[in-house]
Amino acid sequence: MSKYNQYAKSILDLIGGKDNIITATHCVTRLRLVLKDESIVKTKELENLDIVKGTFSTGGQFQIVIGNEVSNVYKDLVAIADIKVATKEEVKKTASENMSLIQKLIGGIAEIFVPLLPAIITGGLMLGFRNIIGDLALFGPDKSQTLTALYPALGELHSFLWVICEAIFHFLPVGVAWSTVKKFGGSEILGIVLGITLVSPQLLNAYGYADALTNNTIPFWDFGFFTIQKVGYQAQVIPAILSGILLAKIEVGLKKRVSDLLNMIVVPFIAIIITVFLSYIIIGPVSREIGNGIATFFTAFLTGPFKLLGAVVFGLLYAPLVITGLHHTILAVDLQLIGSQGGTMLWPLVALSNIAQGSAAMAIFMIYKKDTKVKSMALSSGVSAWLGVTEPAMFGINLKYKYSFYAAIIGSAIASVVAISTGVLANSIGIGGLPAFLAIQPQHWITYILAMLVAVIVPFTLTIIFAKKKSIK
Repeated sequence: MSKYNQYAKSILDLIGGKDNIITATHCVTRLRLVLKDESIVKTKELENLDIVKGTFSTGGQFQIVIGNEVSNVYKDLVAIADIKVATKEEVKKTASENMSLIQKLIGGIAEIFVPLLPAIITGGLMLGFRNIIGDLALFGPDKSQTLTALYPALGELHSFLWVICEAIFHFLPVGVAWSTVKKFGGSEILGIVLGITLVSPQLLNAYGYADALTNNTIPFWDFGFFTIQKVGYQAQVIPAILSGILLAKIEVGLKKRVSDLLNMIVVPFIAIIITVFLSYIIIGPVSREIGNGIATFFTAFLTGPFKLLGAVVFGLLYAPLVITGLHHTILAVDLQLIGSQGGTMLWPLVALSNIAQGSAAMAIFMIYKKDTKVKSMALSSGVSAWLGVTEPAMFGINLKYKYSFYAAIIGSAIASVVAISTGVLANSIGIGGLPAFLAIQPQHWITYILAMLVAVIVPFTLTIIFAKKKSIK
């Protein structure tokens, strides 16, 4: 009998037995279970198992953090419990039945953006590199030239990388439409086509819309009894999401009513024509105003007269938002701010929260250096958070000890005040933790590095102070 078999038996017993499992799957590091009754799970005993690094419940799923050995535990768990092996999609579908409307909405947003993260992170790194070689005027004999000015070859690289960055960010609606249509059960290729129609070169670029509106030079199609503006939606996500949902709903609905003989011809034609038409005359213009309203709200919240209060509120609440899953909505807001305002003040604060969670976990590493299990988990999760992935530190360490979580959000709030008070903006999103400075606009690097130092030092120090007070009590 393998050690994993014994662990699987213990886990099965502590989660309420096989009768309490509806479906089960796993990801890279976690068992993901949909349970009939989470209240009967013996969480403390479960987390005391050597192989378990933490537990948490989100999105209708009870998740057990195992690490790289999760596939072995899962294999034995399925065999012992005699349950059907489920895919992640099946587990998500089952879990959604236990979710509220708000949870389903947030989960849907997450499912749309998570597949896009590799491209967004790549684009952010490339923009950061372009910042270094093309925007920092700190080189040359007089320390006032950029690297591209000094070395023409780097200027060519600077130009070359923009082709990729433009494809990722300006044409992001193509990816968003694809992911949205896929999530709602439509044909993915139609989602791609829809996305392209929103950013077609035949349309006025979204970045030129304000000037064209002022000068009354917006191009349009004239159909005699009505006109349609030829305006694109580059870098905007709300039009792509709403149009993608509409396309998928029309396609799925038509497939139920059109015979298989005509399905391939009639359904795609009708679905794409109706969706594009409505996108241009209703969804796009309305979405633009919604997006502008969202951007205006967050701009006022974090740059207006009460911006420091806004910074404190965001710094304190972002980590709790991660617990609920609501943090996925920040991605859409960030992208809207970048598209309409030329930069986002939210992403720098998100990265500071990542760093703060990592610093609190690293303090736990120091406090529990004689406890092999805690020390190992705290170190690995702390480094992970510093690189932008906070869940292991947050769920496996900081929420478990509580005082380190409080220290992290206090440190995040103070660091956010430093960033907001100095007007820090990011050109892109996706790069979290310490590497996030690459996404920051170069003129704000010095003040943002100061904010990062605050996010490292304050949570670490507060965690140790809180631990000593707890020990004294």
